[in-house]
Amino acid sequence: MKENFKENHPECREMILPVRDALDVISGKWKISILIAMGLGNKRFMELQNAIPNITPRMLSKELKELEMNLLVERKVYDAFPPIIEYERTAHARSLEPLIEELRRWGEYHRLVITGSNIEHPVTALQD
Repeated sequence: MKENFKENHPECREMILPVRDALDVISGKWKISILIAMGLGNKRFMELQNAIPNITPRMLSKELKELEMNLLVERKVYDAFPPIIEYERTAHARSLEPLIEELRRWGEYHRLVITGSNIEHPVTALQD
């Protein structure tokens, strides 16, 4: 008999939904890279493009607009000639810092596992 997933696994759905929401906001090839590049302060468009290898201007523009739409980046226009435009991470984006750090640590660990490096205690490697 086929069981009805929605009725029999509400706790799973409750876990999946917020994770999907988070992944929808930060997924893709460039969003995390952009947020990391902005980690040391406001950046102009060309500074971001130079900091992120292989990103095209069109893709950077698209990703910045999506990050802005999701309240992770604020676009600041300064009254000058020519106009100065900077991008800044919001407080909402800074709330991602612990998650990004954990992803970095897990990525380092995963690279060691995949490359066959000698790891005596894999769990403690993540706890350092």
